[in-house]
Amino acid sequence: MNGTIRVGNLFGIPFYIHPSWFLVLGLVTWSYSGGLLAQFPQLPGGLGLLLGLMTALLLFASVVAHELGHSFVAIRQGIDVKSITLFIFGGLASLEKESKTPAEAFWVAIAGPLVSLILCGIFTAIGVTTPVSGPIAAILGVLATVNLALALFNLIPGLPLDGGNILKALVWKITGNPYKGVSFASRVGQIFGWVAIASGIIPLIFFGSLANVWNLLIGFFLLQNAGNAAQFARVQAKLDGLTAADVVTTNSPIISANVSLREFADEQIIQGWRRFLVTDDDGQLIGAVVADDLRTIPTTQWSETEVKQIMRPVAASTTVKSDQPLLEVIQLLEQQKLSALAVIRENGVLVGILEKTAIIQLLQNEPLANPA
Repeated sequence: MNGTIRVGNLFGIPFYIHPSWFLVLGLVTWSYSGGLLAQFPQLPGGLGLLLGLMTALLLFASVVAHELGHSFVAIRQGIDVKSITLFIFGGLASLEKESKTPAEAFWVAIAGPLVSLILCGIFTAIGVTTPVSGPIAAILGVLATVNLALALFNLIPGLPLDGGNILKALVWKITGNPYKGVSFASRVGQIFGWVAIASGIIPLIFFGSLANVWNLLIGFFLLQNAGNAAQFARVQAKLDGLTAADVVTTNSPIISANVSLREFADEQIIQGWRRFLVTDDDGQLIGAVVADDLRTIPTTQWSETEVKQIMRPVAASTTVKSDQPLLEVIQLLEQQKLSALAVIRENGVLVGILEKTAIIQLLQNEPLANPA
């Protein structure tokens, strides 16, 4: 997935590492090992490097714990966690869907920073209440400080940070509209992104200093992801309230099971469709047939052979209920890599076919509503 490397599962959640993580691991190891050797010159160089690596791994373990905080709260709300990924800017827990209420969204968002604050307290307590000293005490201090910084940084009230998701939940609660929450928090995130970029560029231009160059990367990260969140919110607002039945293709390729192959070839295939959904006398979906399937039957037998004799079964995973929200349908199309789905009513009666291209045209041909 996007060039990441799967390294296993964490509590049943797929765990991935982005290649950029290895670069950061090396830089953090080198930085902290150098700091430890400067602070404790009596340390052998190899031991200093080993302690630097251990510190780096513990820091990334703290990031994973932060993401697990989000994940466990989401799971308790019935939301599946698709993956946890470590990358250059930290970690990301990918959730299957959004929380149902602003209160639930708030708790998912705040869980990560709370875990980081708890870890800060634990490392601080160990350093204060135990007789550890020397490099180990220094490492505990670093872990406490970084976890505190991780919590505070993520509480910045702008998407895609946790603080932005908290702000989104608050605006959602006040306005009753989740998309307004996303839009507002995205704009705040873009403001912080520009501030971060400015704080990196100004020292570079006027003083030739690279001290804040990392802020440039953070700023671009915030701008890109906040912009993507705002665009996605506009798409969600556009599709909100629509169901699968609203996007069914007009004159969908549907054929009766009792039609002969001759009639099928003469009257249906000429329309240009290659795959047809097959219904019984009650209009219920019972199968599908592909134009190429005609080749399996000699043309001399087409008049006495009915479509139901060559039709194929339709997998339940390729059908959706007519009243299913369109946003959920889009997720299903993406997850299963499908281009179309059969839309049926509760009683199994076929409504028609829903094509992915129809959804794309809906978004392209009509202006998106601005949720703000």
